[in-house]
Amino acid sequence: MLAKKTSKNQITLPKLIAGRFPDVDYFEVDEVDGRIVLTPLRPSRADEVRSRLARLGITDGDVTDAVAWARRR
Repeated sequence: MLAKKTSKNQITLPKLIAGRFPDVDYFEVDEVDGRIVLTPLRPSRADEVRSRLARLGITDGDVTDAVAWARRR
């Protein structure tokens, strides 16, 4: 399979390869022995929590306030 680098340094993964990673949006990119190596990054648990908080309408300020409240003696 071939992939062409565009003038903007973008590469489109072949459909057959991209199809093997349907839930992956980001790849870690490394150079190893003159080769480009892509490693799929899966969402972390922290990302899942942030997403859930956003869906619930909970902001960073709300979390800060909750921590301050919990630390009161």
